[in-house]
Amino acid sequence: FQGHFPSNPIMPGVLIVEAMAQTGGVLALSRMVKGYKRNAPIYFMGLDKVRFRKPVRPGDQLVMKLVFLKQRGGLFKMKGEAFVDNVLVAEAELMASVEVEKQNPQE
Repeated sequence: FQGHFPSNPIMPGVLIVEAMAQTGGVLALSRMVKGYKRNAPIYFMGLDKVRFRKPVRPGDQLVMKLVFLKQRGGLFKMKGEAFVDNVLVAEAELMASVEVEKQNPQE
C-alpha cells in the first residue's frame, strides 16, 4: 500500500469495503432462484453503518463474513464484517440489486 501512509502502510478503507461488496455479490449470486436473469449483473446500491475498528496492514489475511438481513425480489440487504486474526476490523450494511427476469405474458 505504497503511499498510504509512507511510514505506516495500511489498507485503505475503501478497498476493505469494496472487498466486502464483492463478497456480498458472490453471496447474492448463491441465493439466486428462478426468476432472475442468468448471469445477471449485481448492482451495488448503498452502504450504511460503516465502521473501521482497526487498521489492516500488508501481510494481514482479511476474512469476510456476510449474512443476509433482508431480501425482497431482486433487492438484498446484508451485514458484512471483516476480520484479521479473528478480530473485527471493519463492518457495514450493504445493499445490492439483481435484475429479475421479465415474464413473457404469452407463456
